[in-house]
Amino acid sequence: MAHQIEQMAYVGETPWHGLGNQLSQNQPLEVWAQQAGMDWRIESSDVSYMAKNDRGQSIIMPYEEQRVLYRSDTHAPLSVVSQRYQEVQPMEILNFYKDLTEKSGFELETAGVLKGGKKFWALAKTGQTSALKGKDVSNGYILLATACDGTLATTAQFTSIRVVCNNTLAIALKGQNSSAGVVKVPHSTKFDAEKIKQQLGISVRAWDEHMYEMKQLSQRKVTQTEAAAYFDTVFNNTSLSPMEQEDGIIQFYRNVATQANSATKADNKTEPNGRAMSKVMTMFNGHGRGAELSSVKDTAYGLLCSITEFCDHERRAMSQDHRLDSAWFGAGAGLKQRGLEQALRMLA
Repeated sequence: MAHQIEQMAYVGETPWHGLGNQLSQNQPLEVWAQQAGMDWRIESSDVSYMAKNDRGQSIIMPYEEQRVLYRSDTHAPLSVVSQRYQEVQPMEILNFYKDLTEKSGFELETAGVLKGGKKFWALAKTGQTSALKGKDVSNGYILLATACDGTLATTAQFTSIRVVCNNTLAIALKGQNSSAGVVKVPHSTKFDAEKIKQQLGISVRAWDEHMYEMKQLSQRKVTQTEAAAYFDTVFNNTSLSPMEQEDGIIQFYRNVATQANSATKADNKTEPNGRAMSKVMTMFNGHGRGAELSSVKDTAYGLLCSITEFCDHERRAMSQDHRLDSAWFGAGAGLKQRGLEQALRMLA
């Protein structure tokens, strides 16, 4: 059944999620589609149901308000949608990058499907790259993803990936247009690739502002007290005032110790957050990927890197494809966003 869950392809080194078929450079999109499990179409059929008439005979009745979406290759069902639903085909996701790779220097790096085809995506390197304090390099990407099961609008998102650990972080501009850096197209609207590219035309500004923020975070030194308060806020959605931070670090370690030694059901309900907070604190204190780099060690940027690494590599998941789904589109993505927001508040 594993082949029905995920199929992916990539070029270069094995991606952070460890999944996929490796391709050589400059492969045509048709090869990408085949190796990434995207060489099929979404077909649809009107919904019908079985009923019995007054003579006990089975009859098939139509339900004209909705359609079933299914895969053209396996005929496996994907979802039930309204007649107004505008599906996006797997090849449309890949073709989005056609002129970008041919004319603008973009390089398709990974693509694939999740949940048996209910969600599919492609990630391309933009060519933008920056380094913090000389050695801590991040590269710019565009992630385009969609889902036909109601969990995700078609989304184009600028993303940075930190080379030393392959941590991913969505890029969004602050200020008047808080949604800059991401374009979302609801499935009630027809997918228009060229319009999306025009809306993403602020890529240089988005990247420069993102890296400026990361540089500021790398220069903001933090104490153990501030680190404990930060992780508490991110994981538990709490906000601690400076006066409460001293109590926070004591409570943080007390909670971890209590959870480690307790076997009661009541305590176990809070154990996952305690374990997670203990894990990220350990990563922050020298055990994370690249944790000894000067841009990271005892800095607000190091706090953020601990969160992104935890979501991408360490967070509990049933499988690697579940972790990828969470890190980019689900709870992991939300945790990273909270981590970024809380880190930036340290600059105020």
